[in-house]
Amino acid sequence: MKLGIMQPYFLPYIGYFQLIKAVDKYVIFDDVNYIMRGWINRNNFLVNGERILLTISLNKSSSNKLINQVEIVDNFTNFMKTVRQNYGKAPYFKDVYPLLERIVQYDDKCLSRFNANSIKEICNYLGIDTTLLISSDLPKDCSLKGMAKGLEICRLLKTDVYINAIGGQKLYKKEDFSLYNIELYFLQTDNISYKQFNKTFISNLSILDVLMFNSVKDANTLLDKYKLI
Repeated sequence: MKLGIMQPYFLPYIGYFQLIKAVDKYVIFDDVNYIMRGWINRNNFLVNGERILLTISLNKSSSNKLINQVEIVDNFTNFMKTVRQNYGKAPYFKDVYPLLERIVQYDDKCLSRFNANSIKEICNYLGIDTTLLISSDLPKDCSLKGMAKGLEICRLLKTDVYINAIGGQKLYKKEDFSLYNIELYFLQTDNISYKQFNKTFISNLSILDVLMFNSVKDANTLLDKYKLI
């Protein structure tokens, strides 16, 4: 069984969904500390032809709180206006905008559950059938930290192969996982580009940008452009 684990990011980049598609089960890591100035409540979008960071407003966010203890106070009015103004002429706007409306109208304003729902919605849109699980729902030892917590989840779910984002190379070692008979791999996204309004390609944007400029079929082709190392 192949497993991936990541925090619930806001409309994350394509590599996030590559990881989901690459595994059998994917755990949304909601019961770890909220990361200030991370990707949990913000992401990059194409605004006036440039990479611009848009942020969800939160209620008293703190790195001392778990992600599932943080609440959203944003009504998304400005966010949706910005999307309409900058993606309204994108080829798949009429398909993707209703998806985005469903996402922002989700009535649970717990940040982790809101993001988890958005990830499920996007997976459904793309036809990704990976089983999504919530970390706080798993009967694990919550006192564990770091790699030990990840290994505990691997043990609970009877994992044979654990795939991490490429940034995990700084934190995890293959030999540590091999002690538990688990193969560890890191997912490295290939150089990806696609047509954006006949202008110079702007990389490292939210999955929303990918979906606005690509059909579901073409988006899935891009999702398969990675290597495991």
